[in-house]
Amino acid sequence: MSESKLVKSIVAGAIVGAIVSMFDRKTREHTIEATKKAKDQVVYYAKNRDELQQMIEQKVEAAQKIYVNTSENINAIASKIEEVKEIPASVQNSFKETKSEIILPENLN
Repeated sequence: MSESKLVKSIVAGAIVGAIVSMFDRKTREHTIEATKKAKDQVVYYAKNRDELQQMIEQKVEAAQKIYVNTSENINAIASKIEEVKEIPASVQNSFKETKSEIILPENLN
């Protein structure tokens, strides 16, 4: 039951906040202008559905390209991280090889 009060309170707060914000002239004018633009766009795309479909397809293609590029970048970064993880072992092996190659004076006898 407390969940329903929370949601109701959030909705009521949002409505009160919207009403109070309309007391400001600039906010009211901006809201009216934005609403008119949105209405004009809805009417335009309702009449030109083909154009809306093309625009949506372009946005989907752009999003897919971003996804592919991001995936490739993540894979490249993961590969570089693996390379960096291998560096300490490589350095340690080189150190061991160099150490075994060095002949110490006490071993010469």
